[in-house]
Amino acid sequence: MSKPKVFEKPIGVKDYLPGAVAKLRHIERDVLACMKGWGYEQIITPTMEYYDTVGVASSTSDQKLFKLLNNRGTTLVLRSDMTAPIARVVSSLLKESQFPLRLSYHGNVFRSIEEESGREAEFFQTGVELVGDASAEADAEVVALAIASLKAAGVDRFKIAIGHVGFLNGLFEETLAGRDEAQEQLKACLLNRDYVGYRESLRGLELEEPVQRELEGILRLRGGQEICEQALQLSADATAQQSIRHLCEIWDVLKAYGVCEHVLIDLTMIGDFSYYTGMTFEGYAADLGFPVASGGRYDNLLSQFGRPAPATGFALKTTRILELIGAEEDTAGATRVLIGYDGEGRAEALAEAQQLREKGTAVITERMTAEDWKELSEGSFTYKGVTYTKGLPFIGGVDKATGGSRQ
Repeated sequence: MSKPKVFEKPIGVKDYLPGAVAKLRHIERDVLACMKGWGYEQIITPTMEYYDTVGVASSTSDQKLFKLLNNRGTTLVLRSDMTAPIARVVSSLLKESQFPLRLSYHGNVFRSIEEESGREAEFFQTGVELVGDASAEADAEVVALAIASLKAAGVDRFKIAIGHVGFLNGLFEETLAGRDEAQEQLKACLLNRDYVGYRESLRGLELEEPVQRELEGILRLRGGQEICEQALQLSADATAQQSIRHLCEIWDVLKAYGVCEHVLIDLTMIGDFSYYTGMTFEGYAADLGFPVASGGRYDNLLSQFGRPAPATGFALKTTRILELIGAEEDTAGATRVLIGYDGEGRAEALAEAQQLREKGTAVITERMTAEDWKELSEGSFTYKGVTYTKGLPFIGGVDKATGGSRQ
């Protein structure tokens, strides 16, 4: 393998230039403010965790974890999601805190990827975890907050598809009892949205006609509240029935929130994480083929850290939202002031710059001659690659400094 060039970086990671960083921070700030308004408090966890704790409990498959050894030979991982680290904190530093806990976060996560997949190995997430509440009200709250957060991030057109892993588990157990391999094969097709492969797999199982028709029928179970009624007629399995009733309750709460226009029920949804135990959902924005939000209920995770508790939450794919709304910085109303000075006027110019900065103005200071400044001060001008217009009085050692606002 050839040595990388000095300007190369590993596959799957990105450099973010100033405009993109400004927009990303804007998204982060507005979304976290939205979450705070719903009573969620921000938490920060380490970038590195122990493999034997957070790594093993993570939703990410072992092959996708970035692993490294510390100087004592202990295996560490770069965090691949935020949920497992927060579960660790809830079970340790927050073990005396009463449930429910409402926690928010923003951070970068890491997942090893195939080079040809084109996916990012490092990306940013902003999300929440609601721990200690098993109700449909809690599930509806995180869905409604996901909708509010997407709006706060600047995403205007999107849909949230919600499902329930219990429905498919119950239906498959009723129709394919004892055929675990067949169940996993069908679930894999649904997870990858491979509906053609799902139908082909069904035909390969040589099922009785009524069962074949029933399992094919779930591909049509996408829509509004009426889907719940149809699903109740599809399976008599107790787990499937209970799951659908839970979804009906969630829908009723979402109706009270007034957000059902953004929601559809999709009973082919099974979630991408093995620890999901109930409701699961994904958010899809118009004009983008990948989900910009995902979440669901994971009632078994915290027991791995010694504090069993129900939990539900979601994460926004912040970097995908950046791609969607554009990375260019909005400079409308922003100002950048240039203050020129010579040796005699340095102290006065720097003091003036500090006063402007305290008022929220971005200021660049530059030592120059009065003659240099006069050449720039007529109308708009470009100085070292930045365009300014005549604005503030000139301040300097000889004349009195001046400044301008960036176009």
